[in-house]
Amino acid sequence: MSAQSWFAVRKELSPRRRMFLGILSFVIPLAIWCLVSYVPFIWHPMVEVSDPGSVSYFTQGMLLEQEVFEREAEAARQKGEAVPVGTSANPIYLPAPHQVAKAMYTAFTTEPKRRDEKWLHESLGNSIYVIAMGFLISSLFGVPLGILAGTYDVFSRLNEPFVEFFRYLPAPAFGALAVAVLGINEAPKIAIIVIGTFFQQVLVIANTTRKLDPSLLEAAMTLGAKRMSLLFRVVIPGIIVDLYKDQRILLGWAWTYLIVAEMIGASSGITWFITQQARYKNFENVYAAIFMIGVLGLTTDLLLAWIGRRIFPWQRSLAH
Repeated sequence: MSAQSWFAVRKELSPRRRMFLGILSFVIPLAIWCLVSYVPFIWHPMVEVSDPGSVSYFTQGMLLEQEVFEREAEAARQKGEAVPVGTSANPIYLPAPHQVAKAMYTAFTTEPKRRDEKWLHESLGNSIYVIAMGFLISSLFGVPLGILAGTYDVFSRLNEPFVEFFRYLPAPAFGALAVAVLGINEAPKIAIIVIGTFFQQVLVIANTTRKLDPSLLEAAMTLGAKRMSLLFRVVIPGIIVDLYKDQRILLGWAWTYLIVAEMIGASSGITWFITQQARYKNFENVYAAIFMIGVLGLTTDLLLAWIGRRIFPWQRSLAH
């Protein structure tokens, strides 16, 4: 197993090696997190009080900076009073992996303690609905417009200059306007997803359409293909695989706007869950919710990749 076989230029690794590296990409960050959480001498800047001793304001389980704890312990020692006892610990905002894993389980099985809190699955359901609706609306307009702009220069010149201008405007800037026009329910959140995705979608798909082999168009026109026939029987079939890949990438783009969108005049969704849990310093729940977003996004992408291999089976044979 030579290094050259691992680092061959533009040569795919074997399926076994690809799987190994894919697993390793998750194992390495998890190992670093475990080291930071469980090995005291690496990064434990706080002290967790196990016995408050004679210090009146110390309580069992309290987290303090090491300097503060050592100062109070030295003061108690000099006075001949009971010296507090503590162990090195991470800050409260960095829970250990097992705490986050437990929180991911209990968030689905334990009823929320406060009236304004929601179940994690309810929050995730709201967020998935916002993403799905926003991306669907964006695609209904963005995909056809992108294909037309990439096929016909008249559509490109008519639309792309404005799209290029508008895509630089930050979608969150329209938050207040979206709330004023659409209210404070799901509609303004969906609008932010649409604004954040649509303009990028038009440009990406137009660029993909322009990459179609010109010889295919020339051959079709030589055989007498008309405008509509050229579009529906040559252009779209010719880019459909790359268009599907673009949609997978753009769906990830929509996910990046979710947190911003859900900050706007609403009390539902995964962002609301994260905000509420952070307010009460339930940071293990915060991390659990963040990881669930990643799990959902990755699962969706893997599912779409699997569907793509079934819809476009010839791509697998071309890859090999």
